[in-house]
Amino acid sequence: MTFSWLVIFMAIATGASVANLYYNQPLLTLMAHSFHVGSAAVGAVTMLTQIGYAAGLLLFVPLADLWERKRLIIGLFLLTAMALELVAVIPAFIPFLAMNFALGLATVVPQVIVPVAADLAPDSSRGRVVGVVMSGLLIGILGARTVSGFVGDWLGWRRVYELAGLLMLIFAGATARIFPRSEPHHHGLRYAGLLRSLGPLIRQEPELVRASLTGAALFGAFSAFWTTLTFRLGLAPYHYSASIIGLFGLLGIAGASAAPVAGRLADKRDPRITVTASIGLVALAYLWMGPLSGHLWALIVGIIVLDLGVQSGQISNQSRIYALRPNARARVNTVYMVTYFLGGSLGSGVASWAWGIAGWTGVTVAGLGMTVAAAIVHIVSLVRHPIMGRSL
Repeated sequence: MTFSWLVIFMAIATGASVANLYYNQPLLTLMAHSFHVGSAAVGAVTMLTQIGYAAGLLLFVPLADLWERKRLIIGLFLLTAMALELVAVIPAFIPFLAMNFALGLATVVPQVIVPVAADLAPDSSRGRVVGVVMSGLLIGILGARTVSGFVGDWLGWRRVYELAGLLMLIFAGATARIFPRSEPHHHGLRYAGLLRSLGPLIRQEPELVRASLTGAALFGAFSAFWTTLTFRLGLAPYHYSASIIGLFGLLGIAGASAAPVAGRLADKRDPRITVTASIGLVALAYLWMGPLSGHLWALIVGIIVLDLGVQSGQISNQSRIYALRPNARARVNTVYMVTYFLGGSLGSGVASWAWGIAGWTGVTVAGLGMTVAAAIVHIVSLVRHPIMGRSL
């Protein structure tokens, strides 16, 4: 398989895997009815899945600097398949929440694949290659909502997870046939040593911390919107079903087109320039959709702008952090993505709480608050290291 086709396979595998984290969002109302719980309680499904993902990043992704990556990816696909099938059959709400945490814990294949793509790519095109793989990831995130909405309305929400488990088994087999062996950079470290090495890495790379916090706040704003959009579209003037709500995910796929472009810009200029624009786009999206959420056309425009901003910021931040420690990209990615998904889980939790108190106005305030936090951290980076050229 040529490198170009391998990159395409990595993008597809990344999208198919990360989709498991997002199938729940259009299904939250169906789940609430199934378990006889309220919207605030069922919002914990999204939050716990993201917290589990962050924990999985911390526990599993550093192994990519210790174990052969192909075997690690296959093993994670198999664990994810098992978790999905269990989510599909658990009858009680509290164990269901716990298994969604376990699902997030196992679904970390994307963050093993992305550093491998960065390793395999030449320096001159690393941002572009990462952008292509991350396009697959974003399409998986947004396409998951559409697929799960239709399947949930047609066959019930449990079938979504059953079919997703079968898909993960297929990808485990495809990876065994297609993916090349990819040896780790470090052979002398033990697992405990790898985890301990994250502390010095954080202390020695303040820009990694700042990029991580900026990304976390932007993803928190993204998650706040998508977690509560299901509740908003279930009310007047919409009253949409899960399948119609899922279609809104297709709108965000327009943002995926920004990934290769943002990657190319990050290869040529300081990535923080693109991050600045990204923060502005996310703020604009919330200011636009806040008062206009009752107008379908306004929501459509706002979703495209929001996803464009978040995706551009994500690609630019990842290009930025991979340049910091080429010999420890998996651990650098671990620090970044653990922080990123903790930010996402915080956004989901805060937005669900804000929805219960103040409806869409509360969600808008929560999303803007996350965006302001991203701007503050980003300004600190610009002050500490003014933009001079292709650095950071």
